[in-house]
Amino acid sequence: MSVQAIFYPEAAIVKNNSEAFSEPAHLRSAFFGGGVGGEGAGARGRSAGPHLPGPPTPTLPARGRERSHGPAPLSRQADLRYQAGMALTLTSLCDLAPLGFDMIIDARAPAEFADDHLPGAISLPVLDDGERAQVGTIYKQLSPFSARKIGGALVARNVAAHLEGPLADKTGGWRPLIYCWRGGQRSGSFATILAQVGWRTETLTGGYKSWRRLVVGQLRDTDIASPVLLLDGNTGSGKTELLALLAARGMQVIDLEGLANHRGSLFGGRIGGQPSQKLFENRLAQALAALDPVRPVVIEAESSKVGDRVLPSRLWAAMSAAPRITIAAPVAARADYLVRSYGDMIADGGVLAATIDKLRPLHATEVIAGWHAMAATGQFRDLAADLMARHYDPRYAKSRAAKGRIEQVVAAATLSPQSLEALAGEVEAAALRLVGPR
Repeated sequence: MSVQAIFYPEAAIVKNNSEAFSEPAHLRSAFFGGGVGGEGAGARGRSAGPHLPGPPTPTLPARGRERSHGPAPLSRQADLRYQAGMALTLTSLCDLAPLGFDMIIDARAPAEFADDHLPGAISLPVLDDGERAQVGTIYKQLSPFSARKIGGALVARNVAAHLEGPLADKTGGWRPLIYCWRGGQRSGSFATILAQVGWRTETLTGGYKSWRRLVVGQLRDTDIASPVLLLDGNTGSGKTELLALLAARGMQVIDLEGLANHRGSLFGGRIGGQPSQKLFENRLAQALAALDPVRPVVIEAESSKVGDRVLPSRLWAAMSAAPRITIAAPVAARADYLVRSYGDMIADGGVLAATIDKLRPLHATEVIAGWHAMAATGQFRDLAADLMARHYDPRYAKSRAAKGRIEQVVAAATLSPQSLEALAGEVEAAALRLVGPR
């Protein structure tokens, strides 16, 4: 990204997207985010700061460098921009990381942050969830002026708490980026106070909405940059662990189960639960944007959903058409692997029993009873083998037959930790046979 694009937002073009971003009308106010008189008003009717002709020549401090004696000198022109509150415009998901901000601050309410946020951001809200709702209600039922007055007091109080708390140890050269819903008054108020302290503070043009547009554009409007290879195999074939080993060997991989925090099957829940659909898409879009188009990317064969998270249609289409590398391992080896990999579920008998019960609509009562008996008596290896034989393997076979032939098969007699490293090498060789050296 050019210096001109960073310091002259009007010179950078953010791709428009048709996805609507809306909030309930009663939750719109100047400090709340969105709506008439809200954070979007500045973008419609006034500039975020003075327009200074000519390219500025700032010296931006390097991230992580000790700067205990205050900010390094800037040109007068660049210093005026910092005092006015600089607005950064991003044109790509890859633009943010190289800018080296010391902290990315999400000034929105905690519920907004939990739903989705910029990578690496921390939550320092200027209004909490209750305060945000309170200000929005006052805006609608009383007056915008009253809402702004009460909101201003709340914002000042909350920013003071942040200054006395998590920001108390920041030195003079600390350089944050602050954003809110639209890049309006919530982030602007926070940034103004930090700039008056003396920190070189920037805000994000368009706020979270502008980032979300880039995410949506990457997922819905952009072809997958790299040739896609699928890593396939029946349940318990060690595919997720193999992806990590392939990445360690220098191959490009996208771990959908890692991004979705779910192992993909009915038994696949993980501690912490799944991210929201938006946060999953955010993580996935960043992974796709970072791909080197010269090299293939290996993705684990999944259905169109990972747990409750839905794959974008463009990615799903690329995966459906991609050549496959299938791990062929015997049931016994896969059962051993599952017992080792699902230790968290085995340790919680209640969760395991509840998960088995979810299969009742698909299997006879006596089959379900047999699985419960195996779980209750600690026969976990036999339980895994029987679940694969009766439930998972037949469904995998049906799905695989509908998707055409398998291009490469890699046999594995065992899936022990010691054997997986060698197996990763065989998978890498199979990938090169499919796409050729690049």
